[in-house]
Amino acid sequence: MDAEPVTPTAPREVGRTVFTQRWTDLTFLHWAVPPDRVLPHLPPGTRPDVIDGSTYVGLVPFRMREVGVLGLPGIPYLGTFPETNVRLYSVDDSGRRGVVFASLDAARLGPVLAARRIAHLPYLWSRMRIRHEPPRIEYRCRRRWPGPRGAASQITIRVGGPVDAGPLEHFLTARWGLHQTDRQGRTAYWPNRHEPWPLRAAEVEELDDALLAAAGFGDLAGRPPDSVLFSAGVHAVFGPRRPL
Repeated sequence: MDAEPVTPTAPREVGRTVFTQRWTDLTFLHWAVPPDRVLPHLPPGTRPDVIDGSTYVGLVPFRMREVGVLGLPGIPYLGTFPETNVRLYSVDDSGRRGVVFASLDAARLGPVLAARRIAHLPYLWSRMRIRHEPPRIEYRCRRRWPGPRGAASQITIRVGGPVDAGPLEHFLTARWGLHQTDRQGRTAYWPNRHEPWPLRAAEVEELDDALLAAAGFGDLAGRPPDSVLFSAGVHAVFGPRRPL
């Protein structure tokens, strides 16, 4: 089946609320790569999602805020922490577009352990810091556990003006689900929804990253990203996972 249209708002309801989260102070750095480059990293039943013949590898540092469970209020301390994701783009046989996480570094050990055990996501515990002094924002990350220990990322971004998002910007940011594999090797789709991203242009002032290399994409940090965007953030809701 062909992939569903790329839309700035969720194309379907997510069902009952499983998690709520706020994502703030995000920078989206993306590199275009051939689809075959990411195929070995995707779950069974999915294939690379492409635009104009390329797929993308994303490096996305941000601040997670007030993670809530089953519709309960978000947790101010344990549910708030810096995070940096290396992510890929997928589509399944039903046409649902999604994200596949190659790694998720986070600064709170408790949520890392819970996400690894309960949600089967590749979270890693890292020492992290975000410093936002407009128009610049700095992200720092150094991995603690499980490794590779010491893998680090240092990113400084200069934020510009608002962006009138087009097809590529929506493709890279408006992703309405997550494809993941459980401990038994079964692939599921985890839907989400949120308001449209308020996007701004951005440029890289510093990029010294080893997280891409740790995820299997070591050459990318050696060249400038093909797309750099910033967003103040959105509030996201996740529904129940659905088997493929």
